[in-house]
Amino acid sequence: MAEAHQAVGFQFTVRPDGVDLKLSQEVIKTIYLSGVTAWKKRAIQFKSLVKMFSGRRPLLYSFQASLPRLPVPSVDDTIHRYLESVHPLLNSDQYDQMERLANDFKDSKAAQLQRYLILKSWWGTNYVSDWWEEYIYLRGRSPIMVNSNFYIMDLLYITPTHRQAARAGNVVHAMLQYRRKLERGEHAPLRALGTVPMCSTQMERIFNTTRIPGIETDIVQHLTDRKHLVVYHKGRFFLLWLYTGGRHLLPSELETQFQRILNDTSEPQPGELKLAALTAGHRVPWAQSRIKYFGQGVNKVSLDAIESAAFFLTLDDEPQGYDPAKAKSLDSYAKSLLHGKCYDRWFDKSFTLISYPNGKVGVNAEHSWADAPIVGHMWEYVLATDCFHLGYTEEGHCKGDVNKGLPHPSRLQWQIPNECQEVIETSYLSAKLIADDVDFHGYLFHEFGKGLIKKCRCSPDAFIQLALQLAQFRDQGVFCLTYESSMTRMFRDGRTETVRSCTTEAVAFVRAMEDEGATKAQRLALFRKAAEKHQNMYRLAMTGSGIDRHLFCLYLVSKYLGVDSPFLKKVLSEPWRLSTSQTPQQQLNLVDINKFPKYVSAGGGFGPVADDGYGVSYIIVGENLITFHISSKFSSPDTNSCRFGQHICDAMLDIQALFKPENDKTTVEQLGNGKKHM
Repeated sequence: MAEAHQAVGFQFTVRPDGVDLKLSQEVIKTIYLSGVTAWKKRAIQFKSLVKMFSGRRPLLYSFQASLPRLPVPSVDDTIHRYLESVHPLLNSDQYDQMERLANDFKDSKAAQLQRYLILKSWWGTNYVSDWWEEYIYLRGRSPIMVNSNFYIMDLLYITPTHRQAARAGNVVHAMLQYRRKLERGEHAPLRALGTVPMCSTQMERIFNTTRIPGIETDIVQHLTDRKHLVVYHKGRFFLLWLYTGGRHLLPSELETQFQRILNDTSEPQPGELKLAALTAGHRVPWAQSRIKYFGQGVNKVSLDAIESAAFFLTLDDEPQGYDPAKAKSLDSYAKSLLHGKCYDRWFDKSFTLISYPNGKVGVNAEHSWADAPIVGHMWEYVLATDCFHLGYTEEGHCKGDVNKGLPHPSRLQWQIPNECQEVIETSYLSAKLIADDVDFHGYLFHEFGKGLIKKCRCSPDAFIQLALQLAQFRDQGVFCLTYESSMTRMFRDGRTETVRSCTTEAVAFVRAMEDEGATKAQRLALFRKAAEKHQNMYRLAMTGSGIDRHLFCLYLVSKYLGVDSPFLKKVLSEPWRLSTSQTPQQQLNLVDINKFPKYVSAGGGFGPVADDGYGVSYIIVGENLITFHISSKFSSPDTNSCRFGQHICDAMLDIQALFKPENDKTTVEQLGNGKKHM
């Protein structure tokens, strides 16, 4: 997802000085510390593993110790696959130059760098993940709002209650239930395709986690057993205790507390209204302000309350959500979740829950600590628990008795000087420029879905990725480096890998689709070849044979050792003008969407990755719906998210038409009820 933006723009800030011996010591020290961190994680997880033997049902971490380490690919394989991936994007002279750079690297410097990675893979549990978190996320000094954070939407068609406080009450209670099961390791182990165990370590930091700004690098602070929540409403911050008498607050009790906040008419304190804009702007001013203005007194106490909270909740004052009667309702909803007003979400928290006055909800998630499927897992549990287990009264309130004896939520206190207020305003204005530049378009592709694609004996993901390549070419007239996020969680501490979707086979297929002289049979044959290639690349990425994380780590080692590599510099500076990601669904299978087809999520999305490119997230919902989330920048004269959405719709229908029998007289318009998307 959003890591593609950081993967191009990151700046390496470790600058060891001295002779080669000292440089080698620097990288060995870094590898050593990576291993120490990994062994500490193992010690913590061991407590959960021990529980496996006390019961019959496997627990969340039952298979963690049996997961293999992520292998380090051979340099020869990585360079071969890299050159293969850029071949369709370069002319002959450019390709020959890149081939020379690659071969020079392979023959001169690669072996030395590779040895350090192999050492790191032996000592640590994963040779990529800690460096990926640090250098792709935490060392980035640009704003994380839009550029890094992502969002997840509510149920698409259903709003179980239109009472804001009640919906927030049920959702927060469901989150507390999820957290309790997480702390006890009671969630079922995660498995790919329902059988292959996957790593669960990212789940440890869902709650009680905050990204803390620093001058050169941020850190991720994870605490345990946090018993409070911080709520933002109309410029005021409230602290709300989540426990009473040793138990969680009941949904009805939470509703009462949230309603008290909604009813509160007090005014924001000076500087309080836009305070959270500090988390939306550039990282260095935020880090400096945190030290200077929030290091003591009431400001420190209040900031500590936010950063140590279980999570952050915004009670928004503007209704959002998908409304088929409003053409741009999905667009507005997405932008609200992605950036809001730039000061009404705490973008540093692991996630901000956003509750709207019409009963809709959503999540904005910080990206450094985990990837989207982890937040999606929690969200699936919460929505299913909210609708099918907790429920509401006929009047739309939370079920259960009302307890008016609870102490009221308390206002956080601030003493923010004028100089700090100026920094807040500057951060707000810079964040607003970013937010206002987001050109977002979301639409629901109803014409067909996974069911029909599978009848075509094709992977749904490959089908959509090839449609995106066709749409990209029709939109821009050129092919571009394309990023598709794949997971590597079948390995211990695995996160993501890149699938480079613009292959030679995909280019040949797209050119055939645009060639009036190509026959339907030729186009279909090229499509199948390209789809097979894509599936194979996805399998390679998932099984540890991707190339981009390997190249990234080789580059890091080269910087530690002071080794100059024109090849690695070139590779790590290439822009991803099309960044794509599929949002997983039905990770828990708590809701039968065939029986309850209206209880489906619209998925989620992320901000534009390149200044002149597109970000596309999609979710394959059941058998007959695919939802697309498209982002770009208004400031680019070459992109238009709505136009690109139309190209995707057309491409999907044109590919589907290849599978129609020759004697089938059904028109494209009849297949898709016309080519106009929502």
